[in-house]
Amino acid sequence: MPAPRPGSPGSGAADSPATLSATELLAGYARGDLSPVEATDAVLERIERENPALNAFCLVEPDDARKAARASEERWRRGEPQGRLDGIPASIKDMMLTQGWPTLKGSLTADRNQQWLEDSPVVARLREHGSVFVGKTTTPEFAWKGVTDSPLAGITRNPWDLSKTPGGSSGGASAAVAAGMAPLATGTDAGGSVRIPASFTGIFSIKPTWGLVPHYPASAFGSLAHSGPMTRTVADAALMLDVITGADPRDWGALAPPAVSFTEALDRPVKDLRIAFSPTLGHVSVDPEVARITAAAVRAFEELGAHVDETDPGIFECLEDFHVLWFTGAAKATEKLTGEQRELLDPGLREIIEEGLSYSAQDYLTAMATRMELGLRMGLFHQQYDLLLTPAMPIPAFEVGLEVPPDSTERRWTSWAGFCYPFNMTQQPAASVPCGFTEAGLPVGLQIVGPRHSDALVMAASRAFEQVRPWAHIWP
Repeated sequence: MPAPRPGSPGSGAADSPATLSATELLAGYARGDLSPVEATDAVLERIERENPALNAFCLVEPDDARKAARASEERWRRGEPQGRLDGIPASIKDMMLTQGWPTLKGSLTADRNQQWLEDSPVVARLREHGSVFVGKTTTPEFAWKGVTDSPLAGITRNPWDLSKTPGGSSGGASAAVAAGMAPLATGTDAGGSVRIPASFTGIFSIKPTWGLVPHYPASAFGSLAHSGPMTRTVADAALMLDVITGADPRDWGALAPPAVSFTEALDRPVKDLRIAFSPTLGHVSVDPEVARITAAAVRAFEELGAHVDETDPGIFECLEDFHVLWFTGAAKATEKLTGEQRELLDPGLREIIEEGLSYSAQDYLTAMATRMELGLRMGLFHQQYDLLLTPAMPIPAFEVGLEVPPDSTERRWTSWAGFCYPFNMTQQPAASVPCGFTEAGLPVGLQIVGPRHSDALVMAASRAFEQVRPWAHIWP
């Protein structure tokens, strides 16, 4: 039976600062009728209550969080906030280096007994802007799959139904946000890892244009790997993007800082935009209920005055080429492990490592040529259409502890992520916005894709959709 929706009677959600967005918290801090300490305590209480069932966090540090919150409260009292996120509780995916905290990547092979001296670029920017870190969120081992369970942390569950997966690999982050355990979360996405869990748990996320958010250490998955915000509202994600984008000397591929503020660009009108809606991308099999919900959601853009055509962008099936890039990346990520350590890995991860080691340099270059062809096709497609809409996921969340749905004849998670990984291949910005619920009460996401470097447009379109199809009532 589905678990009670967060925020329903009995969930303890009413009148808690944990239910507020980051923008609402900041407004309260500025007025003086709410403090970072109150917000942090509310979030920590929520974590204590909800995390035993959800397993969204693999590390919680209440003392560190309260110390940071007290320092933030004092800065606000003096009228000298440290940055744009001062006092806002946030969680960090356990793939990102965090000074003073171990980064174990969901793996039993990691040595926690070492000095942790660095922040990744995203973590460093959040820290510089005064965000209060409450803990680290769960991930599958080395973020290798689209569901969240690992030998180290066990199974993470979906707040909307504890028998279902929250998706992955940023499943801990999405479950934390959906359940009110901090309004901001960091995620990574090399094949759908912020959009899959956002769709499955009913939150917002965006995979930005590759390079817009700097990455360090460099990912073994190369330029498939993106980092992005996971939030309850589009405005919170825009605020977070304003903080975490821009060059970092440790990432030679990072783009220059954006020319415009994402927050300021949110009010860009959708009227007269040319929008394509592709229900299947030409080849993805979609659950009928998901298809109905997303088709109904697309009509919101017509109501907003956009020109919407149902058409496919000409993306051919690229799964095998993605596998070459993904599986060789997994092999690279684990190349320094001993034979004894390899025996500790998730069995599915061991399988794809072995497959990755079987590919030749020619196989890799052929897969890269596929990326170039896909990028060319999408570049030309966006000469005609400003945005592309698709379902974020072809299915709702399925049972926990499985890599594929129980009725699937396939073995790998990529078999049900066909709307996601093509846009990692092409490096385009792609967001997942909540657009409805199945009859069983499971969230469904709509994917909004733009050409490279159109992140502000994708965010504005997401915000416009949020305003005419508000989902605020679902939050805890």
